[in-house]
Amino acid sequence: MMPLRPIVIDENKIILGGNMRFKALKELGYKEVPADWIKAAKDLTEEQKKEFIVKDNVGFGSWDFDVLANEWDSDLLEGWGLDMEDFESIAEDIKDPFDDDGIGGSDQYGVIVICDSEGTQESVFNDLTKLGFNCKIVVT
Repeated sequence: MMPLRPIVIDENKIILGGNMRFKALKELGYKEVPADWIKAAKDLTEEQKKEFIVKDNVGFGSWDFDVLANEWDSDLLEGWGLDMEDFESIAEDIKDPFDDDGIGGSDQYGVIVICDSEGTQESVFNDLTKLGFNCKIVVT
């Protein structure tokens, strides 16, 4: 699969696309990445790099909503395929995850658990759900 969907780097060897694939390779014990699993994107402007990063993650990426809200132009993000209505909805959930939408309320208390990986998040969610806790997965 890697030759079909390579890790994309810029001229400074900064990963523009495929950072999770790279992380997975490290977790699998790879010490080196085969050359045909890497594609160099040379001569891109900073704007083109940003566009590539967003477009590469639109369908599958997780977002740092704080950075998007403060450092990116929402019109550009929409033009690149990021649905800002979904972003605003998710951002509201993150700002107040225990409002009166049926998840919580004034009589309930919440704990936000920050996990270092998607696998850990899934495991914690499953464990807490089995214990009877009302949980919600949030990606930030």
